[in-house]
Amino acid sequence: MTAPETEPAAASMLKASAWREMLAYLAPHRKPVAVGGLLTLCGALIGLTQPVIAKWIIDVLGRDGGLAGPLLLLTAAVTGGAVMNGVGYYLLGRVAETVVLTSRREMVSRIIRMRIGETHRIRPGDLMSRVTSDTTLLRQAASQTLVDALKGVLMLVAIVVAMGFLDPFLLLVTLAVLLSAAALIGFVVPFFQRYSTKVQEAIGDINAVLERMLGGFRTIKASGAEHQEAGKLHSATRQAWFFGLRLARLNGVVSAGALLAIHVSFLVVLGVGGGRVASGAIPVGTLIAFLLHLFSLIEPVAGLITAASTFSTGVAAVRRIREVRELEVEEVPESAPAGDRCGAAPAGLRFRDVHFHYPAPDSPMVHHGVDFTIPPRGLTAVVGPSGAGKSTLFSLIERFYDPVRGAIEVDGADVRDWPLADLRAAIGYVEQDAPVLAGTLRENLVIGIPGEVPDEEIRAVLARTRLTAMVDRLPHGLDSAVGHRGSALSGGERQRIAIARALLRKPGLLLLDEATSQLDAVNEAALREVVVEVSREFTVLVVAHRLSTVTKADRILVMENGRVRAAGSHQELVETDDLYRELAATQLLVPDAPDGTPEAEPSPVR
Repeated sequence: MTAPETEPAAASMLKASAWREMLAYLAPHRKPVAVGGLLTLCGALIGLTQPVIAKWIIDVLGRDGGLAGPLLLLTAAVTGGAVMNGVGYYLLGRVAETVVLTSRREMVSRIIRMRIGETHRIRPGDLMSRVTSDTTLLRQAASQTLVDALKGVLMLVAIVVAMGFLDPFLLLVTLAVLLSAAALIGFVVPFFQRYSTKVQEAIGDINAVLERMLGGFRTIKASGAEHQEAGKLHSATRQAWFFGLRLARLNGVVSAGALLAIHVSFLVVLGVGGGRVASGAIPVGTLIAFLLHLFSLIEPVAGLITAASTFSTGVAAVRRIREVRELEVEEVPESAPAGDRCGAAPAGLRFRDVHFHYPAPDSPMVHHGVDFTIPPRGLTAVVGPSGAGKSTLFSLIERFYDPVRGAIEVDGADVRDWPLADLRAAIGYVEQDAPVLAGTLRENLVIGIPGEVPDEEIRAVLARTRLTAMVDRLPHGLDSAVGHRGSALSGGERQRIAIARALLRKPGLLLLDEATSQLDAVNEAALREVVVEVSREFTVLVVAHRLSTVTKADRILVMENGRVRAAGSHQELVETDDLYRELAATQLLVPDAPDGTPEAEPSPVR
């Protein structure tokens, strides 16, 4: 099958799938949808009685009869139809909001559990757009499309039947005009889906650009890049405007075509029907009733056009929502980890011939057979030049990613065999950029810790991390807001908060990634002592570029080009490993080696 032939087939399959998914969203709400749809349909059908009642009134006037009965019936029809429509649309609106709630909950649950590698496929800003904007479109499509389409078809059939009873000849004249317009509309409607998809993708781009810009707001201002970033945002908004304009044009063409067809039909029926009245073929009341029915076609035709447009937009939304629901996720725990507030036992760690590369396309290998063993308790440091793969070790331990080959064991068990929640509950992790979330200081310290954490315990950890003075200065103490991403804090304060948060977890394995890089010399020295003290209770693994922070480590691993090339104490490595000696010399921890010193062989890894 050629490409032009496969495209319509794929589009048809997508629409059929979209219908099934929309019906699946509505399935739990069958009763309110049925009642709401029936009420709106009855309200619309009651409206169709108005031309018949109008004919009755005209006939009564011709016979000089009483108008009280027909007028009372007309009033009841108008009032009853309005009430039924109001209640029906409320029920459908309630269902629509519930559909949005369910969809957003499913998407948020999926996003919060997705594997970190999935962020390489869909940008965070685009994910936010799918949760907010696309679900709103789903609301319109899932509730209104089905009802509008069904009501439109039934009303159209009822009106055509009524017109046929009044005068079959005038009906044939009307259908000849309407069918020609319907062919034009049917040609245009498929373009709705194409442009709706483009609009939603452009809105996703806007959110992604905004998220990127606000995430690095200070950098953009310090670099004087406001104009450049505004240009990117304007480009994304112009894309949304461009395709939105295409949609508006299509809506205009379809709506104008439908109205034009009805007005042309009116003129033709008026001319032909007037001749038939003059010839005595039909009475004038029949012509007036037929013309009123003709104008009644505007509502169902407009409803069908709206349903087609909304459904096409809904297909685009369903496709984007489905992509979120198909994200690869981590295992979902049956319940939150209970958490042992008495502290986990110190954990042993072993890497066995670990090979790894990131899941992005064409990503180079980061680790080439990493192999080392760390016993429970004690301080182990990992050093080496930038790009050696040090921080990636922590991502693998936390199972943000899985190795391509080899195994990582915590307490003798492969991390892939651990329940994920239990594994992470046993680990305290301080990231390189020490992120702080918007909210209060207390919320940031106890995040992820089950149960209540006593203030005394928090205060004790704050004292260990030298944060007591800072907390005492805050207007509301622990309940003070820290700003977006900790904007109200200094870099050093954010790092100490991240360390305090990790210590409060009482982990069996503590991972510190450049955890003191933004601290002044006094605070760094104090926290260095805290880390040494903590290593007597937990197993501590530290990634460091500043060797001054790890000279007291029980063991040091030297990494280069994705491999562990040496291991030992600071003094052993200075004497035996050329790379480590060079790193130490550049940081003035040892004197420069004299010229002509032979290169030492790397020490064996322990």
